Amino acid sequence: MVRPRIASLLSLLPFVTFASATWIEPSVLDACPGYNVTNAVDQDGTFTANLVLAGAGCNVFGTDVEALNLTVTYETANRIHVKITDTNSSRYEVPESVLPRPNATFQGSPTDAAIQFNYTSSPFSFTIFRTSTNEVLFTTASHPLIFEPQYLRVKTALPPNANIYGLGEHSDSFRLPTFNTTRTLWSRDSYEIPTGTNLYGNHPIYFEHRTSGTHGVFLLNSNGMDIKINDTESTDGSATLEYNVLGGLLDFYFLAGSEDDPLEVSKQYAEVVGTPAEVPYWSFGLHQCRFGYTSYVDVADVITNYSEANIPLETMWTDIDYMDGRRIFTVDPTYFPLDRMREIVDYLHAHDQKYVLMTDPAVAYAPGEGYGTYDRGTDMDIWLKMPNGSAELALVWPGVTNYPDWFHPSVQDFWTTEFSLFYNSTDGIDIDGAWIDMNEPSNFCVLPCEDPFQQAIEQDLPPPRTAAAPDPDTPIFGNWSSSPSLTKRDDLLNPPYAIQNAAGNLSASTAWTNATHANGLVEYDTHNLYGTMMSVATRAAMFARRPGLRTLVITRSTFAGAGAHVGKWLGDNFSSWAEYRLSIAGMLGMAGVYQIPMVGSDICGYAENTTSTLCARWAMLGGFYPFMRNHNADTAISQEFYRWPVTAQAARNVLDIRYRLMDYFYTTFHQASLDGSPVLQPLWYKYPKNPSTYPIDLQFLFGPSILVSPVTEENSTSVTAYFPNDTFYDFLTLSPLTGNGTNITLTDVDFDQIPVHIVGGSVLPLRVNGTMTTTELRQMDFEIVVAPGVDGEASGALYVDDGVSLDQTNGTTEVQFGYQDGVLNVNGTFEYDLGVNVAGVKILGVQEAPANVSVVDQEGNSVGNGTFVYDEATQVVSVVIGVPFNGGFEVQLQES
Repeated sequence: MVRPRIASLLSLLPFVTFASATWIEPSVLDACPGYNVTNAVDQDGTFTANLVLAGAGCNVFGTDVEALNLTVTYETANRIHVKITDTNSSRYEVPESVLPRPNATFQGSPTDAAIQFNYTSSPFSFTIFRTSTNEVLFTTASHPLIFEPQYLRVKTALPPNANIYGLGEHSDSFRLPTFNTTRTLWSRDSYEIPTGTNLYGNHPIYFEHRTSGTHGVFLLNSNGMDIKINDTESTDGSATLEYNVLGGLLDFYFLAGSEDDPLEVSKQYAEVVGTPAEVPYWSFGLHQCRFGYTSYVDVADVITNYSEANIPLETMWTDIDYMDGRRIFTVDPTYFPLDRMREIVDYLHAHDQKYVLMTDPAVAYAPGEGYGTYDRGTDMDIWLKMPNGSAELALVWPGVTNYPDWFHPSVQDFWTTEFSLFYNSTDGIDIDGAWIDMNEPSNFCVLPCEDPFQQAIEQDLPPPRTAAAPDPDTPIFGNWSSSPSLTKRDDLLNPPYAIQNAAGNLSASTAWTNATHANGLVEYDTHNLYGTMMSVATRAAMFARRPGLRTLVITRSTFAGAGAHVGKWLGDNFSSWAEYRLSIAGMLGMAGVYQIPMVGSDICGYAENTTSTLCARWAMLGGFYPFMRNHNADTAISQEFYRWPVTAQAARNVLDIRYRLMDYFYTTFHQASLDGSPVLQPLWYKYPKNPSTYPIDLQFLFGPSILVSPVTEENSTSVTAYFPNDTFYDFLTLSPLTGNGTNITLTDVDFDQIPVHIVGGSVLPLRVNGTMTTTELRQMDFEIVVAPGVDGEASGALYVDDGVSLDQTNGTTEVQFGYQDGVLNVNGTFEYDLGVNVAGVKILGVQEAPANVSVVDQEGNSVGNGTFVYDEATQVVSVVIGVPFNGGFEVQLQES
């Protein structure tokens, strides 16, 4: 319940609580006095001022802070940093150790910047406007600032029918509704990923798109918050966006974006939170997992079955089943004995495949039991603490547990040591990547959680094995061989403003919010950072055990900036057509807004039973997830792709497409690592002036050149897709399709097919065919596909390195493709030896057969044999080249 301390006008008005969330009439908050500006100083691109409470405080959820400091910094030509702090008291802010702040590099006048800050003195309000047009992008006019110890409120106006994207993690539509919408940011274990609620991660960034441009607003604050979007307070359809934050300070970054290119705002956000980490080439292959593999025999059988089904399996994963009593850094000696697990890893590595295991954060509380991880952590005193100084006791899969404190100065040494002891190549399990889960952090102890030991008994944790143990000598892979009590403080456990946390109380199903870190910070403030901090520590531990090599780390809980370190899967979804569809919007949020491009949903669904046709469709869609993994729960039927003929064929078909495109994917990711260019894009990123594209989230672009339009209805073999005014080419047939800004129904789309089109204006470097592993794929020749746009031109790029190293000592190959007036130019730097040929070039949309085709190198010498074939039906010219891909060349069509 809310226990408000109300003065003056507010003492006469009721508060309302719905489902433990607080609501108060907006006009009441707008009647608060706000602040007046004093001591304003404007110098060298930085504006500072004091803000003084303008009257009797509202004291709506605490005592209004009487004096504030305002600092406005023009950090770049496209970014303004607005920071409001308490003048007389130090307040929590996200530590720079978690999210380093970008440097300010702007040296011009504010009038030279793309956006500007303006303010009104009494009462204080501010506006961000676009310099070139004076268009207001953000304004707090008529909505006074409220700044209290545990409640901050900022409210801005939005135009009618506002296009707002972001404010996740969520499973809502990509474009957020403007009617009575609340986006709550507070990490929780969110089984089924329900719509309209807070989920695993927190990204307080939104992009707003208008036909006049795109801009972004990022609030750097890790406290719990409700962000409310509502269009019911006006008569003209205009809306408002309101932040209601449980603490910390106001730390805004306003991003100018661009008037004509939405990609710019994505790049500008990457300048604040970091560009995405590069991942190894192999991570784009198919990954397989299941919670419920009962023994090492099950795991080995799955690997064998994929091979026998001729479905490329790149990486085998194993969930917590392998652990002894669900304890991390252990194996069950009966069901998953270490020697047999090492045999599986050896087999995979000998066949150019990879292995990943689950690692959770919670460590079993096991004093005197000889559990090394617990003993070493206790000796180092690295557990999250309660206010009385005792280690917090939680309840997770192993039973009663302790949480590592990621702020402890020794926690990285602890985590790195555990990884090196358990995940080593000499006598441990030599994993190739890491999977971290339950890091919201999750807690099964039901409040008030007065006796976690009793609850562990009642919940049967750790759960007992139900399957018979395998014979320890069971052959696998045929004849193959390798050479205390809890003290509570009401203000931290039950703040006067209650956010709309779907779990209820802030501490429900997670760590106590009054738990304390080694540096004195409390979970109330840092809760939303826990998963990202574990991610950073895990990545560092992986680097330590395999120095010099890139790694793949997939996490569940994220905060702003997580993508600079790890990838993400979208959590425990259900096997349903609705969640199949929602996965697209989820990916667009992570990869298109939050700068976490290595993202995917559990293909075929995690919980409940899939069907063969849903799984087939999901396999096709999953082929265009950046992170492609089939994973499901122990309570559902097995759903490996080979289980049904239609699903097996779907997997084979889409993996052939994916593997042929893999170097294009890899190039797109490399570009993202350089400047934040989004790997996945909604259609409006490419067609920003076309309002019809703004709500679309059942189609998407992978990079700038591949349009994916999956079938999204059950039992349907057709899909109605939107094609803007542009030229497109069917990926498989290469036939042209002219878009005219309308919906087009694509028919006869079998369950093992997916509509994929090349966007006109693209040049794609493709492998000539798919293979069973990415190692084998890198030995395949290239073919260059030229897909001219409406202007007859096309361009593209290719980036190749060794695919695994952090530092490319063998150099890199970076190729640019340009096509104009019937001439394809291929040039660049070729330091890394690709070791393969350019088998040929295909030029699409050629309306008449050319009289001749010439192919010359950069010195003008003829290369290849110049043989070509023209297909009148598809309008494709296929040119045979067959020369080493170690230099530039030119292909010219000569008109008949």
